[in-house]
Amino acid sequence: MKRIITTLILLLAYIGFSQNPVPLVEEKIKIARKLAKKFQKTNKIQGMAISVSEHGNLIWSEGFGYANRKLKVKVKPNETLFRIASISKSITAVTLAKLVDNHQIDLDKSIYEYLPNYPKKKYDFTVRELGGHLAGIRSYKGNEFVLNKKMTITQGLDLFKNDPLVFEPSSQYLYNSLGYVLLSNIMQKASHKGFNNLVNETVLKPLHMLNTMPDASDSEIPNRTKFYKRERVFSTPVSNEYKLAGGGFLSTSEDITKFGHELISPKIISEASLSEITTSQRLNSGRRTGYGIGFSVRKTKKGTPKFFHTGGGVGASSILLIYPKEDLVITVLTNLTGVSMHEFGNELEGIFID
Repeated sequence: MKRIITTLILLLAYIGFSQNPVPLVEEKIKIARKLAKKFQKTNKIQGMAISVSEHGNLIWSEGFGYANRKLKVKVKPNETLFRIASISKSITAVTLAKLVDNHQIDLDKSIYEYLPNYPKKKYDFTVRELGGHLAGIRSYKGNEFVLNKKMTITQGLDLFKNDPLVFEPSSQYLYNSLGYVLLSNIMQKASHKGFNNLVNETVLKPLHMLNTMPDASDSEIPNRTKFYKRERVFSTPVSNEYKLAGGGFLSTSEDITKFGHELISPKIISEASLSEITTSQRLNSGRRTGYGIGFSVRKTKKGTPKFFHTGGGVGASSILLIYPKEDLVITVLTNLTGVSMHEFGNELEGIFID
């Protein structure tokens, strides 16, 4: 909290001396850069990329540190590929929204309408509940989070498909990635396309996200960062192919920032389906969960809408922040496991949202 207050004081001081919008933006970036360097140093992050765009145009995009410390390969926000971790869920949600627009999926239908052979549970649940973490699918257990076993998306179901639901759907909220493995199988079945091809055709190509792709564990991918679990120590290998929908994509900070503007000025999905994924769901009790489908839903201190998602994976900590009213998107990607991104995201918000 003290850091946020200090940031706001500095920003107000700069605003007081600024006479026109251009210097104001430059001063905001100067403050943000200083905070970013401090954040990187404090958390001992080897490499980080930050991109900020307003009205669809980049106003700040910068790399910090190294994609490969040993070889002194510097981070480039338009080239360096990071694991975006659970920001993948946001890409999945927009793909799902397009299937809704195409009348290929009904969010309020039972998942068994699409996967009739999925093992029956005590309770039925819908696609909407699944996407909103309300279906009762369990979280990772044991070493599943760091599993280094190459599996297809369909094979990934074997990890949990025979387990009971951990609660009656919509009675509780339990954030998890395994539910998105099931969701991606539903999307494959409904579209008659492999999930990767579906996302590529539906979202990546139309938005010109040329540097966003699956993280293939058995391939050398140009510009992919090394992944660290602590300073100068590499993370253990992990296979994310089966959980592509929930946390398996690689991307650059500039690509993800570009993606964020689809949630502000939609070009590939309708306003109606956009509302479906960015409206907080509710429990049976009526309480809001603060999560739609693939996006957390909050308000800024000004009371304007804010959509966001954080990501945490092996060698990855990330955050995507979207501000529709201000037409602003902020993306931060790092190559380190276990970095808390919320406070830093709030600090950047305090700088760039007037």
